[in-house]
Amino acid sequence: MDIQIRRITEDEFAPFLLASELASSDVPDRDEIERERSIAEHDRNFAAFDGPDIVGTAGAFTMPITVPGGQLVAGYPTLVGVLPTHRRRGIAAGLMRALLEDARERGELLSVLYASEGGIYGRYGFGLGTIGLSLRIETARSAFVRGYEASGQIRLVDRERATKEILAVHEATRLGIPGMVHLDEGHLAYVVGHEHGADRQRPSFFALHEGTSGVDGYAIYKVAHDWPEDTPNTTLHVRDLVAANPGAYADLWRFVLDVDLVAYVEAGNRPSDESLFHLLREPRRLRARLSDNLWVRLVDLPGALAARRYAAPGRLVIEVSDPFCEWNDGRYAIEAAEDSAAVVNPTGDAAEIACTASDLGATYLGGTSFRELHRAGRVEERAEGALARTDAMFGWDPAPWSPYEF
Repeated sequence: MDIQIRRITEDEFAPFLLASELASSDVPDRDEIERERSIAEHDRNFAAFDGPDIVGTAGAFTMPITVPGGQLVAGYPTLVGVLPTHRRRGIAAGLMRALLEDARERGELLSVLYASEGGIYGRYGFGLGTIGLSLRIETARSAFVRGYEASGQIRLVDRERATKEILAVHEATRLGIPGMVHLDEGHLAYVVGHEHGADRQRPSFFALHEGTSGVDGYAIYKVAHDWPEDTPNTTLHVRDLVAANPGAYADLWRFVLDVDLVAYVEAGNRPSDESLFHLLREPRRLRARLSDNLWVRLVDLPGALAARRYAAPGRLVIEVSDPFCEWNDGRYAIEAAEDSAAVVNPTGDAAEIACTASDLGATYLGGTSFRELHRAGRVEERAEGALARTDAMFGWDPAPWSPYEF
């Protein structure tokens, strides 16, 4: 039977979500359905139908995302899945093509997502744009380097009181970090509620840091109690920790590391340039582990390249292969001036760098260098010195970071 891919209606959202969860061998409960419905943009949800049955799903919603030197509105693909009965039939590719063509028609420049498996989305032109850092810290060995002094105080507050302050701190800091998104109350509730298993039954705690000018940082965490043989082996899970200045950052980490009866502090989706490495007296005790994080796809290649700023002025001719979104395939001249947007146009000039759309997605937020990809055999340097010049233009500080899974 032929597979039909089309937008779903709002009335089809519940079976759409059920099919998405079945693809991962799970079944959503009522709370999960309502949570997903809270951010759903129904005209952006596509399903693959085998007769009356939904056998594949892919949706998207929009949020502003920080890019080097600015921000733009990006599409966030989500709920992508194909039932195990219908895999290896090109359904996932058809759904991703529908999403990306829809994004192009809407004028979106960028598409970003979290991947259930890292090997899936490179074939659709997504590149590994941010690296996530996971930490497991033994609190008994978490002393800071000498010279640390508290710069403010911490208050534990309820969710209602915390929400306004969290959103204010988040908005004050996010434009300095590529990969961060704009959060409103609805999206904050969504990410705080993104929980599985036993975590869903544990309460969230909200800690606000107050400095000389008011609230300038926050931490959201949960505690998994464990008392084997009357000895505490409890783990505190940091869901989010954001600070507007170094003092608030250090105080918040000191706070979560010093909560009574906690043996370990764990944190996932931290930035790859986490400053805690330089605060902890024994950085090896962080037990740090790197993993893929946010995957980035340029939907409108010249538009996306012109929308970000560059760390150094210069001119570069880059040749990009993009078989999945053929409208991007070609050769482009990027001309970046000091402190201004770049001009990006098709060109017939000789290419200095050759790469794929996935490679460009990996480097777009400034966290992956072209030289890294060149050493991996993925990027070709066609003019002497072009790699160094390209990295000088594209590189960015701080490292890109995306702490919220959607």
